[in-house]
Amino acid sequence: MARILITSALPYINGIKHLGNLVGSQLPADLFARYCRARGHEVMFICATDEHGTPAELAAAKAGQPVAEYCAEMHLVQAELARGFRLSFDHFGRSSSQRNHALTQHLAKRLGEAGLISQISEKQVYSVADNRFLPDRYIEGTCPNCGYERARGDQCEECTKQLEPTELINPRSAISGSTDLEVRETRHLFLRQSTLRETLDKWIDSQTGWPVLTTSIAKKWLHDGDGLQDRGITRDLDWGVPAQFEGAPWQGMAGKVFYVWFDAPIEYIAATAEWADAQGLGDDAWQRWWRTDLGADDVRYVQFMGKDNVPFHTLSFPATLIGANFDGGEPWKLVDYIKSFNYLNYDGGQFSTSQGRGVFMDQALEILPADYWRWWLLSHAPENSDSEFTWENFQASVNKDLADVLGNFVSRVTKFCRSKFGEAVPEGGEWGAREAALAAALEGRLRAYEKHMEAMEIRKAAGELRALWVLGNEYLQEAAPWASFKTEPEQAAAQIRLALNLIRFYAVISQPFIPDAAQATMRALGCEDWSWPEGAEAALATMPAGHAFSVPEVLFAKISDAQREDWAAHFAGARG
Repeated sequence: MARILITSALPYINGIKHLGNLVGSQLPADLFARYCRARGHEVMFICATDEHGTPAELAAAKAGQPVAEYCAEMHLVQAELARGFRLSFDHFGRSSSQRNHALTQHLAKRLGEAGLISQISEKQVYSVADNRFLPDRYIEGTCPNCGYERARGDQCEECTKQLEPTELINPRSAISGSTDLEVRETRHLFLRQSTLRETLDKWIDSQTGWPVLTTSIAKKWLHDGDGLQDRGITRDLDWGVPAQFEGAPWQGMAGKVFYVWFDAPIEYIAATAEWADAQGLGDDAWQRWWRTDLGADDVRYVQFMGKDNVPFHTLSFPATLIGANFDGGEPWKLVDYIKSFNYLNYDGGQFSTSQGRGVFMDQALEILPADYWRWWLLSHAPENSDSEFTWENFQASVNKDLADVLGNFVSRVTKFCRSKFGEAVPEGGEWGAREAALAAALEGRLRAYEKHMEAMEIRKAAGELRALWVLGNEYLQEAAPWASFKTEPEQAAAQIRLALNLIRFYAVISQPFIPDAAQATMRALGCEDWSWPEGAEAALATMPAGHAFSVPEVLFAKISDAQREDWAAHFAGARG
């Protein structure tokens, strides 16, 4: 049994996320967590709401609420939607927690004592119209590198180049749109991550097997232009973790908070501590996941995120943890594998939170159960390139994969058995060559499925799972128990006994993708044996003759053309 720590990139608190956000981190992380648990591993699956920074302040102001109240309310909303999509977090925390405040300040202090934080007087953009310094994310303009016209002051989403706000061409306030901007002087703390460039470079080189997308983005930041730059880690804001605190090895930071991108990854650790607190456990319970000198040396740590988050997780967060251990006193667990994703686009364009374009998590659950969305999103995950959601493709995938292949097999087998043998696994008959061939084919596909799941090759895993479902349908068509029942009822009994066990086999291995359908299937089968199949042949004899079952409700209803057309029209514009 392995110990596996899994974290998903933290969703921003400012509103309900769309399906592109979901498939970019939380959903594939859940798939992997469910699979690892099913294989008997000890799993700690952590996520949280990212609650600091200007996005939270502006969203709260728009809602007419104090920012703390707004964040508390939206955390409950996002937690409920996570449950709706069956995201199986061990803990869903909050970056505004006292645990995160304390740990962020603690790590900053360690960095300061190690000489890795400096105070720098710099010029920042000040919006006269907004009467405030503008955080990098709230300055927009044209990227000097690629020409993208909506680049942000910290990073261009189009080419992922790290930017300074003063580099933007034709800058404007993203808050008011005002171009009445001035450059004023202010002092901030900077993480001297450039001093760790060689250390980070060697560490990344040692991580064999990372996705090309992950390593290429990290290397680009390390080596392009002047290479890795020191990073400002404080901002002129009210809401966040205070940068001036008791014991801080600096002065002059009153009224400033740590930059959201400094404290947000630290919440992975803090949320694990929140989990321990919620369980009534001591610090050793969470430290065994995060401190290699306290038990985390045998942990495999896997992160899931969209490609825009990669630079901070491959460089800045590791720099924080490595720097905090400069004297060897605090060896923190570094990530072992980063699974990064490209973007999911929407029907010829982009998902847009600001424009309300596309399907959002709450809306998705209002029209269809979670499994429909889980299956399509995971089987079309944007792993090697951007992918696109279209209603036609969604309808075809649900109708063919879920309804026609899996759902139809379950329905045909259980209904036929009820009509001919009653609601119990039938007795009689023996396997023949056809059944042995099926078991061998299932065995080969199962091992391929496991290989892809362990490698986090999600689309390939979904393809193998569908192929496993297809094998059952092909067997049913060739064996034709409805025909053999007329002349050789014993043979038909053996065929249906195998097919009923195959339904259980499908429920167990499909659970990471479609947990609700798997649960409904197992309830109907009256089976509580969720053990992962060690071999296909043994799995096909798990439920003995005489085992009672019931015919389940329709697992997956087909999507009609009228429904598809209605949804396509409804989700083309703003949320209503």
